[in-house]
Amino acid sequence: MIAIDAEHKAKLMHDLNLVIEDAQVLLRMTADQVGDEAKAVRERVSARLGKAKEELQALQDSALQSAKAAAHATDHFVHENPWKSVAIAAGAGLLLGVLISRR
Repeated sequence: MIAIDAEHKAKLMHDLNLVIEDAQVLLRMTADQVGDEAKAVRERVSARLGKAKEELQALQDSALQSAKAAAHATDHFVHENPWKSVAIAAGAGLLLGVLISRR
């Protein structure tokens, strides 16, 4: 599975929501089209949209649970190891400063 960072995941979820909304509008616009084939296509697309919505909601729930778990683990670590946390933060700040100053 390809790892996706939080920013890209949020953009992907937003884009998928837009696609779903657009498809729903398209389905409503073609509702007056008659014929068994048109009806079958609308039903198939509608079913797929429903499934996509469910999967998108599951992805959002999963992302939220992962973020909560990471925040809880970080909070626990900081409370259990305050000095180590300060040292890690200082090291990260120093590294970031060095990287920025090179530009």
